[in-house]
Amino acid sequence: MNTSELELFPNKRSWLDYEGLLGLVKERKKQVDEFEDFLRNQTIWMTSPASTRFHLATEGGLVQHSLNVANTLLQLRDLLAPYISEETCVITGLYHDTGKIGMPGMPYYLPNPSEWHVKKLGMKYVINDKVIHLDIATRSLFLVAQYISLSDEEAQAIRYHDGQYIDENKSVAHKEAKLTRLIQYADNWSSGTLEE
Repeated sequence: MNTSELELFPNKRSWLDYEGLLGLVKERKKQVDEFEDFLRNQTIWMTSPASTRFHLATEGGLVQHSLNVANTLLQLRDLLAPYISEETCVITGLYHDTGKIGMPGMPYYLPNPSEWHVKKLGMKYVINDKVIHLDIATRSLFLVAQYISLSDEEAQAIRYHDGQYIDENKSVAHKEAKLTRLIQYADNWSSGTLEE
């Protein structure tokens, strides 16, 4: 960051690591700890890619993407909506894409067995067709809500974080809560700018 940026943003938030983000959770710490135990011990959360071939299609890419979204969301919150709690931003930002893990014992992404697709198209992973179909956002909400009590706004933010880029989200157009609008931008910014 150069001097002029420091003058414009003197209270710029530091980029937090995983534990730093979890440290911002106070009211629902026990619930988040239980969800973290589930994610780390029963799923491939820590090693899952974020996509088949686009942003962070690499081992551990999903966690890195989630960190990017949570941190970007916190920065947007500081600038535009300080009345939204940091805890809300951490929970929705960090766990918005947990649906990409699939289910325990049934990963969503599998290494692509086709060398041609990997070399020619960069498609390192394929979607596991044995996982019961739910769109990623719905599966994310399903998983998170089993462990963490969510407000209506948090549930909407997780379910509609992809914005209007997918057909499933058309029903929320012009009905987005402020948190949903912020996470849509944080997700888009992270995947399209930070993770190019």
